[in-house]
Amino acid sequence: MQTPKIMYIKPSKNHMGKLKVRCISDALDETIWQGYNRLYKNCHEKLLAECECTGFRASCGCPCISQSITENYFKEEKRMDKKRIEAAVREILIAIGEDPDREGLIKTPRRVADMCSEIFAGLEQDARNHLTLFNEEQNDEMVTVRDIPLYSVCEHHLVPFFGTAHIAYIPREGRVIGLSKLARIVDAFARRPQLQERLTAQIADFLYSEIKPHGLAVIIEAEHLCMTMRGARAAGCRTQTSALRGLMKSDARTRSEALLLLSPRD
Repeated sequence: MQTPKIMYIKPSKNHMGKLKVRCISDALDETIWQGYNRLYKNCHEKLLAECECTGFRASCGCPCISQSITENYFKEEKRMDKKRIEAAVREILIAIGEDPDREGLIKTPRRVADMCSEIFAGLEQDARNHLTLFNEEQNDEMVTVRDIPLYSVCEHHLVPFFGTAHIAYIPREGRVIGLSKLARIVDAFARRPQLQERLTAQIADFLYSEIKPHGLAVIIEAEHLCMTMRGARAAGCRTQTSALRGLMKSDARTRSEALLLLSPRD
């Protein structure tokens, strides 16, 4: 068996849904590699992969790309830099006049770094990995899911905002999404530095492009600690944002029905 060679593949910029790559070596002309679209958003121009010249998967004789080495490259080279976060937190503690070496704070930088890897996990997730679609040909009525919990971090002050998301859509050609997947998709977009307005639009645009429904509505209600614990200190104030797509935006009767179904319950 021929020893696999190590080569570099340079990803193209067109990565919606599938990642198109072209190998610098003449051994690989072109191939379509699905999944791990998030990889090259963070990679530096080139993506390390393994060329297995004995395993041909295309008529042109293109060697296959080993997924395992690509996964290892991502985990080893592109993971969150916890050491850098720890150093930064230590500097902040010193800057506010605290002693980072006292008993109560000595482990704080590490705790914050671990927390960042959790609350910003969405930066390393591809929401498409949570998609599960089903064909229900007889289903063309509106589907609504209310009170999906969400937790995010305001990118202006890096303090939390939290609340609920409500989603309604009208399936096209019986194409429906697994209900639990909606919660996972909301979570994937929320776990990163965000603005509520952008978060609402991102969820709506993603679902509208992937499910391709006749119409879609996303409403988010959230409390922002940057308003309640600082600044105006408006305790209990909640912000509501909405994004409407397709019939939900163009047809007044459909829009009214969706907003009624998604309105708060007494």
